[in-house]
Amino acid sequence: MKMSRNTNSGVNAGSMADIAFLLLIFFLVTTTFAKDEGIRGVIPKPCPEGVDCNSEVKKKNVFTIQLNQHDELLANYELISLAELRNTVKAFVDNNGDASCEYCKGEKAANLSENPKKAIISIKTDRQTSYKTYVSVQNELMGAYYELRSDLSNTKFNKAVEDLTEQELKVLQDSYPFRITEAAVKQ
Repeated sequence: MKMSRNTNSGVNAGSMADIAFLLLIFFLVTTTFAKDEGIRGVIPKPCPEGVDCNSEVKKKNVFTIQLNQHDELLANYELISLAELRNTVKAFVDNNGDASCEYCKGEKAANLSENPKKAIISIKTDRQTSYKTYVSVQNELMGAYYELRSDLSNTKFNKAVEDLTEQELKVLQDSYPFRITEAAVKQ
């Protein structure tokens, strides 16, 4: 038999694109995506009309936390360890510097916050701060507030936080509001 010159030897790959597309669809449909959870943040509400929201905050009511690229922690411009942060924040928030807080147990130090409703925690991070350190700082801040709220719950309601009603929880949240910011605070 004589072979013709026009014979094309090779594999017909016309349906390969169809098969690859079907496999792609199959894997996209059958794959489950894990729900990522991050750090909860609350976006501030818009400034109500008739209220001056650009007022400056007293310097003693701002607790500044700085994290550098070496994951070192500066609290109010002093180097401290992560283990010390929770108690330092609790002392700052619960200070009662203006003696207007009936439930506060602070020392009334002149260089710390006036009361929990005026206390602001400001966090500043370097670009190269590790995520692990950032999350650890956030955990310590939340832990400080939760401990303050738990102590108030035991004192005021004689109950654990888990056993409180919605109204009692609201009282705790109003007494020790989370005022944590990553924005620059006008001082």
